Amino acid sequence: MTIKTALHPRNKHRHGYDFATLTKIHALLSAFIIKNQYNQQDTIDFSNANAVKALNAALLKKHYQIEHWDFPQGYLCPPIPGRVDYIHYLADLLKESKVLIAENDKAIGSKISVLDIGTGATCIYPMLGASEYDWSFVASDIDPISIKAANANINANPKIKQQISCRLQNNSTKIFEGIIKPNEFYHLTLCNPPFHKSLTDAATGTNRKWKNLNKGKTADKKENKADTLNFGGQKAELWCQGGELAFIRQMINESKIFQSQVLWFTCLVSNKDHLSKIKLSLKKAKASEIKVFNMAQGQKISRFIAWRFVKSDLNTK
Repeated sequence: MTIKTALHPRNKHRHGYDFATLTKIHALLSAFIIKNQYNQQDTIDFSNANAVKALNAALLKKHYQIEHWDFPQGYLCPPIPGRVDYIHYLADLLKESKVLIAENDKAIGSKISVLDIGTGATCIYPMLGASEYDWSFVASDIDPISIKAANANINANPKIKQQISCRLQNNSTKIFEGIIKPNEFYHLTLCNPPFHKSLTDAATGTNRKWKNLNKGKTADKKENKADTLNFGGQKAELWCQGGELAFIRQMINESKIFQSQVLWFTCLVSNKDHLSKIKLSLKKAKASEIKVFNMAQGQKISRFIAWRFVKSDLNTK
C-alpha cells in the first residue's frame, strides 16, 4: 500500500487499513466491506456512519488494545488516524520540552498528566493517549450524556481504566475554571473546539460534509435527521457563540489564571485564517512561547497551536 507520508512518522495508520486482519479482529466490520471501484481493493463507504464506527472499533482493538468502544447515536464519530496524530505531535512537544525519556520517544507515563477539554462521548483522545504513551488524563465535557458514555468506555477497558477520570463542566461559559483543581499540575491540555457560530452554520457544514462523502449526492429529505447528521454531532460538539475563534480566545483568557498549573496549553485550529488573531490574543496575554504544529490526513490540512507562560524547559512543580 502507498505510505501516507502526511501522517506523523509514528502513526500506525500510515500504511492504510488491513481489512482482512481487521475483520478477523472485529467481525461486525465484515458487513460493511465493499470493493473500491477504481482498484477493486477492500474499503468501506465512509459516508456510512455505522461502517466508520465499525472500522474505528476494529482499529482500536488491533492497534491500541481497546476492546470496547461505543457512543450514542448522533454523536461525533472521530477519524482515528487524525486523532492519534494530535497525540503524537503532543509527544513531540513534550520531547522538545525535555519531558520525555529518550528511549522510544515514550513519556514518563506515571508522571505525565493531560487535560482533555470537550472529550465527547467517545473519550477518544484520552483512550489513545493512555494506550500509546501511558499518559494519565482528566477528561472534561459540558454534556452529561457524553460524560456517561465516556465513563462507560473507560470502565470497559481495564488496561487504561486507572489512567482516565471524567469531570462534568457545570458552567457552559467556562473552560478550565471548575475543572482544574487547586494544586493540580498538567503537562498538557488539548482540545478539539466547536467550530461553528450557530446551529444553522453547523447544519450547513454537516450537509456539505455528507455530500462530499457521497460524491455530490444530496441527503434524502425523508431520512431520519439523526442519521443524516450522524457526522455532525451534538450542539456542544458543533457550535458555540462566536464559534471557534471566540472559544479559543476564552481559553486563552482562562489560561492566564492557570498558567502556573499547566506546562503547555494546546488547541486545534480548524480555520487557518484564525491563526493570526489567535497569536495576537496570545501576545496580549503575554504568553512566553507560542508554537504551531501542522498536521495532515490525506488532502485535509489541520493544525494546533500551543502556548505557555513559563520560560524554563520543564516546570518542576
